[in-house]
Amino acid sequence: MVDEGERRPAGELEASVLAALWAAGKPLSTAEIKAWMPQPLARTTVATLLGRLHDKGVVGRSPAKRGFVYFPVEDSHGLTARRMHRELDQGADRNTVLARFVEGLSSDDGAELRRLLEENER
Repeated sequence: MVDEGERRPAGELEASVLAALWAAGKPLSTAEIKAWMPQPLARTTVATLLGRLHDKGVVGRSPAKRGFVYFPVEDSHGLTARRMHRELDQGADRNTVLARFVEGLSSDDGAELRRLLEENER
């Protein structure tokens, strides 16, 4: 829990919303998501987080009786891959970013990356 006056790490609340949606395995309303979250938040805070995630394309929504129900657009692995692509797209020197990423891989991860690249070329 975060002490009064102390800011939460960036993305912590959005990650909690996504974790709730993934755990539920079905579309949820704002109130249902609030109930799944470990942090005690106001419903309006959860609604704001959902709006931001929807604007980013991370969650989808469908009309419901009152408001919307929300669902994740991707699983956690797909979201991580999307973030990696976004970081690459923001970098001025894509080759350097990729080179530094590869330099930091363990030998097992490097072998897996090579295998995936070869599989993707087929």
